[in-house]
Amino acid sequence: MRLLAETLPRLRFTRAQAVDPGGAFAGRVRELWLEVGFGSGEHTLAQAAAHPWAGIIGCEVFENGLCSLLSRLVPEGGEATAPLPGNLRLWTDDARVLLRALPAAALDRLFLLFPDPWPKARHAKRRFVHPALLPDLARVLRPGAEWRIATDDPTYQGWVAEVLADQPFFTAPPPAATRPDLWPPTRYEAKARTAGRAICYWSLTRRDG
Repeated sequence: MRLLAETLPRLRFTRAQAVDPGGAFAGRVRELWLEVGFGSGEHTLAQAAAHPWAGIIGCEVFENGLCSLLSRLVPEGGEATAPLPGNLRLWTDDARVLLRALPAAALDRLFLLFPDPWPKARHAKRRFVHPALLPDLARVLRPGAEWRIATDDPTYQGWVAEVLADQPFFTAPPPAATRPDLWPPTRYEAKARTAGRAICYWSLTRRDG
């Protein structure tokens, strides 16, 4: 597919660029934001368009999601030539690999919206919200940085509440039941609401130290 062969390389964020992530973008950026598992890309693209001064790295390992985002950016026939957002880059490997490659305090904002809940107990270790991953997240998020989490899955909601209840890294107020202002909607969120599923929205803040 031409989107993957011609457009994706123009936006790909590489392991080498993680050493100096701000230098990966076409222009100067004031902040660095990361979205883990962007799905169809609606939220990532909305944030990139609304905040041109923020460098946004979107993480997605599934080709369907990558193609969905890329097809929103370029018309058919323009895969190799159509202009692309200078403040957007894409990481197509495991997000945990990127976290460990980024410098300390590199991120100003992190998004984890409607992740795979991995509902079976034996799969819990695969969840991105996990006690073992919190130190890596704390290292890469600067003090005062925001981490936004949203999920409609009751198992994951309970898991997030449990993980956040006893950790020293983030201030974690109770989740909101309605999407806060300045959170662009997603296709998956609309489907969840249509199905009558309750959604929890967390806004965490990285503590000092």
